[in-house]
Amino acid sequence: MNRRTRNIDMLVAEARRRAPLDAVEVMEGETDSTVAEVLKHLHPALAFPILLRFPKERRDAILPLAGEKLARPWAENRQYPDNSVGRLMEPVVAVFPPDLIVEDAVQQIRELVRQTVVTYGYVTDADGKLLGVLTMRDLLLADVHQPLHEIMLDEPFFLSPQTSVSDAMKEVVYRHYPVYPVCDEQGRLIGIVHGFMLFEQQSFEISSQAGRMVGVDKEEHATTPWLRSFLFRHPWLQLNLLTAFAAAVVVSLFEDTIAQVVVLAAFLPVLAGQSGNTGCQALAVTIRGLTLGEFERDVYRQVLAKETWLGLLNGILVGIVAAIAMILYANHSNAEQPLVLGLVVFLAMTGACVASGVTGVLVPLTLRRIGADPATASSIFLTTATDIVSMGLFLWLASLFVL
Repeated sequence: MNRRTRNIDMLVAEARRRAPLDAVEVMEGETDSTVAEVLKHLHPALAFPILLRFPKERRDAILPLAGEKLARPWAENRQYPDNSVGRLMEPVVAVFPPDLIVEDAVQQIRELVRQTVVTYGYVTDADGKLLGVLTMRDLLLADVHQPLHEIMLDEPFFLSPQTSVSDAMKEVVYRHYPVYPVCDEQGRLIGIVHGFMLFEQQSFEISSQAGRMVGVDKEEHATTPWLRSFLFRHPWLQLNLLTAFAAAVVVSLFEDTIAQVVVLAAFLPVLAGQSGNTGCQALAVTIRGLTLGEFERDVYRQVLAKETWLGLLNGILVGIVAAIAMILYANHSNAEQPLVLGLVVFLAMTGACVASGVTGVLVPLTLRRIGADPATASSIFLTTATDIVSMGLFLWLASLFVL
């Protein structure tokens, strides 16, 4: 036995006794061909969740080398939408006919656990339709000659492969089963999904929202190669540049106003920054609500009204402070009509905060309405809108009251 064979045998033994994520850590320093060889020696039900834990780039390199027993279920899972239960589905094991007696089922499970982990047994009819679930406790306490249909839990809960992970989380949050069966539209058992996989994927989706709001792809990690990160990020920066030109055009329309009242230029970034922050607060709450499924038909108007009211209150209070600052700055700069300038700042700040709160709700809702990810580059669209409204309103009021 050569060194490579001994290494593979050792890794196979480690993978069988460890959780999938721990097995990935053990094999992290191995070559792709070695990892693929290890997966070939494992039962598909054990190899598949290990493959899922590898980063996308590494997984894409390992999969072609891992053989048909992983390529087939992987191809089947790719038929389902991104971020769906079907993408996380694993091959099902411990499937039995309803008339099989307990003694024979236990013997089959004893053989299976030598190769993979068995949490539940599943009872199906001749067409593969799920009839019931078997727990190890019921098998242990049952008479060895009882048929499985007498001890199974009938009408079991199951998930659909097309269900999104976020919707699945709402269904399983009060159940806390370690494994859930996955059935097609006809009720046929086609796979299983581990509860912790759903929680991992959901937490990953939530953690990636902050990045997607500014154009960072959810596939990008801290260790992603720089070129791939560049390709992920740069298109959104170009979009941000184009939208920034829109705000610049608005400012250019009031060049004469700024030239005559120079103190206005100092407060443009103050208004843009404050209104942008107000909008980001509303945006964060809205995206969180969409993620948690809090938006029903009657909630849309309620949230919009709440954010409008909050924008008004925050705008008034912040506007008072900003107006006082403008008056002091205008007096220090010997500018004309400092009180009027203070009033302009107050009105502009209040209006901008109201508009920002409304925009923070409407941007993700509009993206979802057109079928896009509500978190995708929401911050870019929000910033553009708040910049245009805040600076445009400020300069328009200045031209109206001061000049």
